[in-house]
Amino acid sequence: MDYTAQIEAAIQRLHDEGRYRTFINIEREKGNFPHAVWNKPDGTTQPVTVWCGNDYLGMGQHPVVLDAMHEALDATGAGSGGTRNISGTTVYHKRLEAEIADLHGKESALLFTSAYIANDATLSTLPKLFPGLIIYSDSLNHASMIEGVRRNGGAKRIFRHNDVEHLRELLQADDPAAPKLIAFESIYSMDGDFGPIEAICDLADEFGALTYIDEVHAVGMYGPRGGGVTERDRLAHRIDIINGTLAKAYGVMGGYIAASDKMCDAIRSYAPGFIFTTSLPPAVAAGAAASVRHLKGDQDRRDQQQTQAKILKLRLKGLGMPIIDHGSHIVPVIVGDPVHTKKLSDMLLDQFGIYVQPINFPTVPRGTERLRFTPSPVHGPDEMDKLVRAMDELWSHCALNRAELAG
Repeated sequence: MDYTAQIEAAIQRLHDEGRYRTFINIEREKGNFPHAVWNKPDGTTQPVTVWCGNDYLGMGQHPVVLDAMHEALDATGAGSGGTRNISGTTVYHKRLEAEIADLHGKESALLFTSAYIANDATLSTLPKLFPGLIIYSDSLNHASMIEGVRRNGGAKRIFRHNDVEHLRELLQADDPAAPKLIAFESIYSMDGDFGPIEAICDLADEFGALTYIDEVHAVGMYGPRGGGVTERDRLAHRIDIINGTLAKAYGVMGGYIAASDKMCDAIRSYAPGFIFTTSLPPAVAAGAAASVRHLKGDQDRRDQQQTQAKILKLRLKGLGMPIIDHGSHIVPVIVGDPVHTKKLSDMLLDQFGIYVQPINFPTVPRGTERLRFTPSPVHGPDEMDKLVRAMDELWSHCALNRAELAG
């Protein structure tokens, strides 16, 4: 077996399909987000504006976060020194878990190194707690949820995306006495559409199922304190387990679940992904706690972000760009071809200093390849104008279709 040849062939397939991904070496500038420096492969540098980051609210640069991290770093040093069970639990981790539990109105919260690990570890552990558990999973759930459901060894049912009637049919077909859990998301990040939370909670009540929601793209962004769509819609009390991230709107790193004391205790005690992983550095936990605490009272920042997203959608629609608009803060522009998507991304970066990564299969279905923009409160009018003009020019240059303009 020529292993090197097999690796080369696998990589070449990605190149041939226009799906090969490259890392863009970006150096963020403290206090100057969304501006950054692109360290180019030839050794030169170029200023860029980041339009695809998940630091939705610019909290990764906020003084309250940086001050908290500096303070914890000076007090404790760099790493945590171990797993949560073995020397890796500090006052900073406990404070952060308390902030998260309060945010979601739950008894407890449990920290993980990422929301991916939180989803995977929790969903793969639940059948150990509930033998015979059947998990009903939305077809467009995040890869971390899919992986957790796949690895748990229990029964699973996949319902069509946001199709409550199909979910009902699947629930009705199973043993009424079997333990059940419905796993879904509040905002699906590729199209920016919302999950039918209340309708799913009604079904869960009817069929005696637990509810598990991924609020990764909503925490910090929605609700009067940033508790997500479940808080905005006053439904958090009907969700048994809420998954969230500290790496997007909160601008730091880490993931979590929020649930009852007993649920968090059980996951803590049984999930290998929690038990055997070194805990977050104290400075990271301190910065995340400061961010969660600050955003509970910073509605202006959330409002500004939503306004920016609406303006960008309106302006791109005015140019006939094929926008998907479900009313969330995510702005996907459908290109529909992986080669064109990569070409647009490269030209935006090279010619205009605009950084937005192409989104291709398997992240999205073939034929729906896209550029996904994430405007923030700190993207000003000049940055917006530059982006819109560049998209107009390059769309014409690539001879891409435009939608019929109304009026």
